[in-house]
Amino acid sequence: MKEEKSLADIQREVDQYICQFKEGYFSPLALLARMSEEVGELAREVNHEFGEKKKKATEADNSIELELGDILFITVCFANSLGIDLTKAHDQVMHKFNTRDADRWTKIDATDKES
Repeated sequence: MKEEKSLADIQREVDQYICQFKEGYFSPLALLARMSEEVGELAREVNHEFGEKKKKATEADNSIELELGDILFITVCFANSLGIDLTKAHDQVMHKFNTRDADRWTKIDATDKES
């Protein structure tokens, strides 16, 4: 069984990978361009799987999972290059959603979970 990794573990793993190369992290602008590219590739995969535009037989066999993995890798690179702790960023975002949006959506109650 594989041990689960925390965001901090993932950030360290990516940093160890990137720091073995002289080039290091790309600039923030280049990382944003790469992220945009990867989001486009995710959109293409979602469209192939759930939309009307199905994949051609000659197209590469990518997946939504792999594209999300690419986006996660670029996100971690972006955060690492700017010294951002993603666990802290996540906690701040969840606090924002749990306070600002506390009554925005219809909550599931116990009877909804039973059905």
